[in-house]
Amino acid sequence: MVEYKIDKTDRRILQMLEENARISVKDIAEANFMSSPAVANRIRRMEDNNLIKHYYADIDYSSMGYVVKAFINLEVKPEDKSEFYPFIEKVPNVIQCDCVTGDYSMLIQAAYRRPEELDHLVNELQKFGRTRTEIAFSTPIEHRPIPVKTESDDEEDKKED
Repeated sequence: MVEYKIDKTDRRILQMLEENARISVKDIAEANFMSSPAVANRIRRMEDNNLIKHYYADIDYSSMGYVVKAFINLEVKPEDKSEFYPFIEKVPNVIQCDCVTGDYSMLIQAAYRRPEELDHLVNELQKFGRTRTEIAFSTPIEHRPIPVKTESDDEEDKKED
């Protein structure tokens, strides 16, 4: 597969979609002095090349009663990952699971209504290895977009300095 190279227009489109995934193609087109079909084609090409993988709604889980937000570190042996991945995929309260470096091999983010529900998950996870659980008191910085840049952008910025 050929690597898809994005240009400045693609980056502007990505930045706009990351800030508001529901923005209309028409609004993106107007902001970038393009036609709507041209923008739609670029978006479709970025989706086809997995540059854009999903669109999400940013839901306030606590307003639905999910007030226990936890980060669970889990040590999983490499030979147990083939059993762990299908297990964790089926846990509906798991928001995200990352394979990480350090003392633990997995970092799991989950949300529950009650601590007892979280305790049940942690007990189930301990069959895969040792755990360390941290509960978030607050989230001063929510999920937010980062600047959409490429390595060539960084090189151009250095030349301008």
